[in-house]
Amino acid sequence: MSVSLILPSMNETENLVRLLPSMPAEYELVVVEGGDLEHTKRTLKDYPVTVIGQTRRGKGNALVCGCVASQGEHLVMVDTDGSAEVSEIPRFIAALETGADFVKGSRYLLGGGSDDLTRLRSAGNIGFTRLANVLFRTQFTDLCYGFNAFSRSMFESWGLPSTTKQLPQWGDGFEIETLFACRAAKLGARITEVPSHEYNRIHGQSNLDAWQDGKRVLRTIWKEWRGEY
Repeated sequence: MSVSLILPSMNETENLVRLLPSMPAEYELVVVEGGDLEHTKRTLKDYPVTVIGQTRRGKGNALVCGCVASQGEHLVMVDTDGSAEVSEIPRFIAALETGADFVKGSRYLLGGGSDDLTRLRSAGNIGFTRLANVLFRTQFTDLCYGFNAFSRSMFESWGLPSTTKQLPQWGDGFEIETLFACRAAKLGARITEVPSHEYNRIHGQSNLDAWQDGKRVLRTIWKEWRGEY
């Protein structure tokens, strides 16, 4: 099966030039830029990547734009801050090729871990994970981690907002990773977790706001469970 890596970026060229040389040559690479698109295109012109702009604001819109533009049957979401371990990608692909529809990386499984996760964020994540497991009857261990992979048919079954709409849409922001997991669970998808280690970002500052994004995750769990979207 063909594989596409979706790489959402908000002016992450300093990190991308460090990451791209380590990417397997057999994978399609799609960089989705939410900042200075022309600068990113110029910087990456000698790399084997497709660079596109996103159509609205937010990480969720960037991921959906990348999935729509890609060609692979297996889709892997890879953050461009350097926190994801590229050598782990075959674990995700192997799980998809052996029958999983949706594969989540977990920092809490044996062999996983994090250099970046604070106590506050970890406590919130554990609480959100337990809530989702009760509501959706799942066995997630790391709901809020963004290193995920899924089949194209899984992606197409989620009914995500069209990338051509101009106004902000449900799922455009950081809630997208929780939304992916909730919708996979509601559809009865075959879900697998694999151990993953999260590293500190290489350059720049994170756009994550623990308090605001935590509220967004909680709202996502509730709305997806109630079907209010």
